[in-house]
Amino acid sequence: MDKSEALKLLNDSREKIDEIDDQIIDLIALRTSLAKDIATAKKVLDKDIEDPTREEYIQHKIKQIAKKKNINQVSLKQIMNILTELNKQEQEKLLRR
Repeated sequence: MDKSEALKLLNDSREKIDEIDDQIIDLIALRTSLAKDIATAKKVLDKDIEDPTREEYIQHKIKQIAKKKNINQVSLKQIMNILTELNKQEQEKLLRR
């Protein structure tokens, strides 16, 4: 591979990453939008925002996915913890209305 091919590969890869980032952000927005439904259901069911059983399930699922897809488990758990926290914050905001 020469320098021009390497530069093309670098630029093409970065373009793909940008596209994937846009998709990830769209999925995060979709995931977060479900907080309204979850908060509504939890309110009717008189459930707390915190759901240790669900969070344990998510952590177990993430561990399995990380192994299967050969992704760093610690990093993937951190990402999912951020997403879970984002969802909880949205639920709290909705329930305070």
